[in-house]
Amino acid sequence: MAEWYPTADGKLGFVSQLDNIAYDTRLRMTMPRGVDPRIVILDIDEKSLLELGRWPWSRKLMAELVEKLFERHGIALLGFDVIWAEPDASSGIGVLDDLARGQLRRDVEFQKAYSRLRPELDFDARFAASLKGRPVVLGYYFNAEERAARVNALPVPVLPKGTFDGRRVFLPKWHGFTGALPVYLQSAPSAGHINPMVDFDGVLRRVPLVSEFEGQYYEALSLAMVRVLLQQQTGAPVAVQADFPNDGPDLERLKVGEVLIPVDESAAALIPFRGREGFRYLSLADIAKDRLTPGELKGKIAIVGTTAPGLQDMRATPVDNVYPGVGVHASLLAGIIDSEVKQRPLYVLGAEVVLLLLLGTTLAFVIPVLSALWATLAAAAALTLVTGFNLAVWEGGLVLPLASALLVIAAIYTMNMAYGYFVESRAKRRIAGRFREYVPPEVVAKLELDPDLYDKPKAAELTILFADIRGFTGISETLEPDVLREYINEYLTEMSMIIRNRYRGTLDKYIGDAIMAFWGAPMEDPQHARNAVLAALEMQNRIGPMNEKFAARGWPPLAIGVGVNSGTVRVGDMGSRIRRAYTAMGDAVNVASRLEGRTKVYGVEILVGEATRGRVKDVVFREIDRIKVKGKDEAVTIYEPLGLGDENAELQLWDDVLRTYRARDWDAAEAQLVSLQRSDPGRGLYSAYLKKIQELRRQPPPAGWDGVTVFDEK
Repeated sequence: MAEWYPTADGKLGFVSQLDNIAYDTRLRMTMPRGVDPRIVILDIDEKSLLELGRWPWSRKLMAELVEKLFERHGIALLGFDVIWAEPDASSGIGVLDDLARGQLRRDVEFQKAYSRLRPELDFDARFAASLKGRPVVLGYYFNAEERAARVNALPVPVLPKGTFDGRRVFLPKWHGFTGALPVYLQSAPSAGHINPMVDFDGVLRRVPLVSEFEGQYYEALSLAMVRVLLQQQTGAPVAVQADFPNDGPDLERLKVGEVLIPVDESAAALIPFRGREGFRYLSLADIAKDRLTPGELKGKIAIVGTTAPGLQDMRATPVDNVYPGVGVHASLLAGIIDSEVKQRPLYVLGAEVVLLLLLGTTLAFVIPVLSALWATLAAAAALTLVTGFNLAVWEGGLVLPLASALLVIAAIYTMNMAYGYFVESRAKRRIAGRFREYVPPEVVAKLELDPDLYDKPKAAELTILFADIRGFTGISETLEPDVLREYINEYLTEMSMIIRNRYRGTLDKYIGDAIMAFWGAPMEDPQHARNAVLAALEMQNRIGPMNEKFAARGWPPLAIGVGVNSGTVRVGDMGSRIRRAYTAMGDAVNVASRLEGRTKVYGVEILVGEATRGRVKDVVFREIDRIKVKGKDEAVTIYEPLGLGDENAELQLWDDVLRTYRARDWDAAEAQLVSLQRSDPGRGLYSAYLKKIQELRRQPPPAGWDGVTVFDEK
């Protein structure tokens, strides 16, 4: 699911944050309990990946799954919270096509066999055929980047051009898209975008049901599924209409057939969330392996999506900090069908102003003349009345702001009762207890002086570090459990002391033998990038002395890979009702983890992202490569930090290697690499590039290749 961040609502940030918290609390208190029997989520989970192989799967397998869902199980509607943007080459059809058009084009026997075999190997055509004539809604997403690519095609717009001209409607606008292959669009009856609308605090509460691209209007996946479902029920085409009360300028609802959906000025609908237990999740492996009774899903609405962590479709939502994106579509779909989507029209702003004036004036005159006990009771009564009224209108389907009224009551009471000292003391004790294990004692002391540095989750620029022991599985198999515990404890303690005590980083978590840490929170650190890089270098320098101690005990040596990256992330105290932790979430965290994994590919000990490299001036870096991962349009440069000091002749020779490599001068690059390898035969980087050159000779890159290495996995 791609993301779009709306503009601010004009309120102070902390008031908006409190309103979000109040909204989330009401949502959790009143959301439906139990499992919705109409909707099933077909899950690309860890079990499916284990049994059916790495994602994306063959379109032949997907065609078989679609046919089983409709023919064996009798589902009523199928939606895809995945994007089929690339042709399937798993059958080897591309090789056959090249041979048929190339060196075997005059081979009669080959051409006969080719004509016979090609239809069987065209998995894209087979998948498209499985969609044809069936109620299937495909997924696609828009991209907001200025130079975003336009991949494949878009479906037919859902509303006429100019529908919102002259109206106070502010639709999300996009600059690019990744759509399904045209052959799929021609076969499926509809497609919907899977872009959510993430609020300023990083939490997903809304979905834009209509988005604008080059003056055309396109529907969301959930809206498209409702429309196709209604078309099945009525047997006639169902259109989407915009509803402007009294033909005014403000959009309040969208109409799909006879179904009315409340929306805001961005044509976004509030998601009536259900918890994870609100829907039945079925592993797609069970469908593929026929473990379900035929007809068990008869008449169900099915949505294909993923909960596998590696496929990165988990969201921060009001009901769960890690919530499957497919559950968002299922929740909104169920809410639209049941007419349970909450309404937050523009006139609630006027109602909020009137309420604040009445409430503030009354309390300002009443509380100062009351005793402490009666003032407390009056404030409690006011809180109860305001909250009760707010919940009553919530149950009626209307969302009113709550934070401003509660803040007025709290502020008037606090100023009269000197409540601030008590709150401050309690916050200090809580923070001291929470952060004692994460950060150095002097940082805890500063947090005690200013608890607001920690109090709320926030967006902040951090530098994140991941470190992992290479080949730890093999090491663990050679040691007894008690010895292994002592082995890993010594390693983690040594590395943690470097991170926490020497370079004042925050320890996020241990993931088995891996370490995640970050700099820049909870205390701001202007040198967060430099401290993280220096910590990574010292961690590598400590491995040698540690291995000498390990060898004296008869323990196997270890080696680690470290990835470092900087960027804006959401950081704060997050988790479930059972367990919480101070942690960071965001794309920059994922990139740091991927960089750690890439150290093995390039034969280096540390890899640093270009955002970190740009913030550190006194460390010498070696440029390693420019890479692009699947799902990202822009290439990024990655570096290896070498330490404090000046560049040397070896680095200049390496720069020449990169220049000749990117110019496709394989011979010159190889000769320079061989020369470098003689002077430093143990450097894995040189071997890795010699191997890359051999592969590029066997399979030359396409015209226009710019030297960027493309990795298939996200």
